[in-house]
Amino acid sequence: MLKGKTALVTGSTSGIGLGIAKALAAQGANIVLNGFGDAEGPKGEIAALGVKVAYHGADMSKPAEIEAMMTFAAAQFGQVDILVNNAGIQHVARIENFPVERWDAVLAINLSSAFHATRLALPAMQAANGGKGWGRIINVASVHGLVGSAEKSAYVAAKHGIVGLTKVTALENATTGVTCNAICPGWVLTPLVQKQVDARAAAGAISNQLATQQLLGEKEPSMQFTTPEELGALAVFFCSPAGNNVRGVAWNMDGGWAAQ
Repeated sequence: MLKGKTALVTGSTSGIGLGIAKALAAQGANIVLNGFGDAEGPKGEIAALGVKVAYHGADMSKPAEIEAMMTFAAAQFGQVDILVNNAGIQHVARIENFPVERWDAVLAINLSSAFHATRLALPAMQAANGGKGWGRIINVASVHGLVGSAEKSAYVAAKHGIVGLTKVTALENATTGVTCNAICPGWVLTPLVQKQVDARAAAGAISNQLATQQLLGEKEPSMQFTTPEELGALAVFFCSPAGNNVRGVAWNMDGGWAAQ
């Protein structure tokens, strides 16, 4: 379905981003990966799906590096047709104790990076398809783009901001073939979340299974994690013809979290 298209997925060397990249690659899209850590393993996984893959290690807190990444993507594959803004970090503390530099970092990577990548991707998307436009911008927000949780002020503020940016981007391109939507996951069993489960188990001297049940039970009525594969399937839907008039939504995959 996406053969000949190029998708750039930020924060995609592991977890949610890699899951979405693999789902888009399975539909034929060439992939530009981004993120810290090992890139060779993820590149191999994508290449095994029969598409072209490139990697750029831009620090998503730095606008100049984001610009370099977008230039690199265009040089590799012509243009970015699908932009998935997924890069994110987390810091947990009460507001009065929240380090100012951590606030700035969370906002830069979780929110401002999406703005910079979007503004740079839009002109080519708007000019595509003989000027009618074609493009997909998918912002990975969070259920915390819809509701709040204590001690996550920067993360919640950034993710609410991502939902707002999604709506404005969608409205400004509503008469074109460019759409913008947000995915709002609840708990996803990424390596980062596994660390939270492990820490909870160690602190309470309880089993990993019980720690998982406690974590899910506090927020997620389904008592199950959303998977990167499920999030990838939703991203594919947004890119499909069925998603042509889905614009500006914040689609939660949260096991009922925000329904409470």
